[in-house]
Amino acid sequence: MLYAGSMVGVMKDQVGPAFKKATGHPFTGFTAGDRSVASQLKAKIHPGDVFMSASPTVNPTLMGSANGNLVSWYATYATSPLVIGYNPSSKFAADLKSKPWYEVITEPGFHVGFSDPATDPKGEFAVEAMNHAAGSKNLPALKKLATDTSSMFPEETLVGRLQAGQLDASFFYVSEASAAKIPTVPLTGEDMGATYTVTLLNNAPHRDAAESFVSYLLGPDGQRILQQDGFKLIMPPKVTGSGVPAGLKDVLAK
Repeated sequence: MLYAGSMVGVMKDQVGPAFKKATGHPFTGFTAGDRSVASQLKAKIHPGDVFMSASPTVNPTLMGSANGNLVSWYATYATSPLVIGYNPSSKFAADLKSKPWYEVITEPGFHVGFSDPATDPKGEFAVEAMNHAAGSKNLPALKKLATDTSSMFPEETLVGRLQAGQLDASFFYVSEASAAKIPTVPLTGEDMGATYTVTLLNNAPHRDAAESFVSYLLGPDGQRILQQDGFKLIMPPKVTGSGVPAGLKDVLAK
């Protein structure tokens, strides 16, 4: 399974083990920023069976002859808004709960993390949110923060860095923060977030198991886990492209 870094918790600790217990199929995964995962797939660095993204804009980069025909279709199945997740032990925790987020994250000594906008849509959203707030609230320090490379980290490491106390806060999707039991505050004034997709890779070496995984994820047991972690389900999932396997007709209408 190759999936967006924002899905580490829910895939590694919840869906993956539950899928293995239910079907007997082993679950192994590789994760990074969405665009980074897609680039490594195209470069044949990581073979895989299933590709899961937090942005449907990434999937077309794997479709068509110019992209190696790695993907023919994808299903959009859930969304999750962008928020600020914070370490409850941070000395800034009280400020985050009582003041506007765009003021707190530029306070002296505050260390916020976000993923690289060049490789991950969530990082792009974070930068967009900071730039928009900087302009509307006349906060030049916030605009400067949006370009601070010392605050950029690999997406899949942000949860661990926050929990270890290396960060006071980070930009997360509700779903990943919920899975990791990280408290959050809303991005007041901003409205953006993840749109989750799943597909089978056309050259999947374990096709039966891959179909079984998609069926589990989009079936009642998988969707129950997703709902518990704050995913807002799209029912039925929206299919883009063609060539959905017949074995998935029960969970995908197209």
